[in-house]
Amino acid sequence: MTDQALVKNAPSEDGEAREEDWGDFFRFILKLVLAVVIFRSFIFSPFTIPSESMLPGLRNGDYLVAAKWPYGYSRLSLPFEAPLIPGRILASLPERGDVVIFKHPTDGTDYVKRVIGLPGDTVAVRGGQVVLNGEPLPQQPAGPFVLPMSANTVCHPSAEEITTPDGPACRYTQFVETLPSGKDYRILDFGATGQDEYDTMVVPEGKLFVMGDNRDNSMDSRFPAMPGGGVGLVDADLLVGRASMVLWSTDGSANWLLPWTWFTAARWDRIGSAI
Repeated sequence: MTDQALVKNAPSEDGEAREEDWGDFFRFILKLVLAVVIFRSFIFSPFTIPSESMLPGLRNGDYLVAAKWPYGYSRLSLPFEAPLIPGRILASLPERGDVVIFKHPTDGTDYVKRVIGLPGDTVAVRGGQVVLNGEPLPQQPAGPFVLPMSANTVCHPSAEEITTPDGPACRYTQFVETLPSGKDYRILDFGATGQDEYDTMVVPEGKLFVMGDNRDNSMDSRFPAMPGGGVGLVDADLLVGRASMVLWSTDGSANWLLPWTWFTAARWDRIGSAI
């Protein structure tokens, strides 16, 4: 009887193994979640490009990764903007020409633009040419930029629709703009537009003057900050990261219910492109 009682109350080895297995599994999941949170908060984080304001360098349908450490960390670095970091630690200003991710000053959405003016700089636009600290930024013709039309790419009314061996496309006029540091990048121009003129202003302390590379199709620091519109002068504390590389790109033709279209829609030539 005593033996029977001992056997009856003895824990099952199988039960112990199952409990141990579940405990290990949940500990693994917790560690994995923690690793992902740390990686996305402090190292790299993914972002999408939903517009054409940064053509020709970034296209609608690009998925990019942004480095989180270059400008320091704040609550904007954390998931759900958790208020765990007071102010901004390890703060640093961007360099002119950096492509930055920041929160829109009024609606809080993620925006991507290029930094043109830093605190203390004077910025103006004359005839579509940026004048930085009294000196026009050189612009050299770079030939036409041809953008294939797709499900997420249509021609701007100011672009020329053409037919290529691969199908319909949009042709734009592009230039290479060069900063005083020697850094250069391509920009688009639609000709004479209202965006081509901007009065001289001095960038205040703690602010940034940003512009889209698609100069005539970008609501940037030339326009007052308003939801879904211009961004005005961007507070450096709204910086989230520096755009680094195109991780994935799609032309928008994929159907989630048809897995093979995930691959046929990919712009393979853009994947891995540095920004």
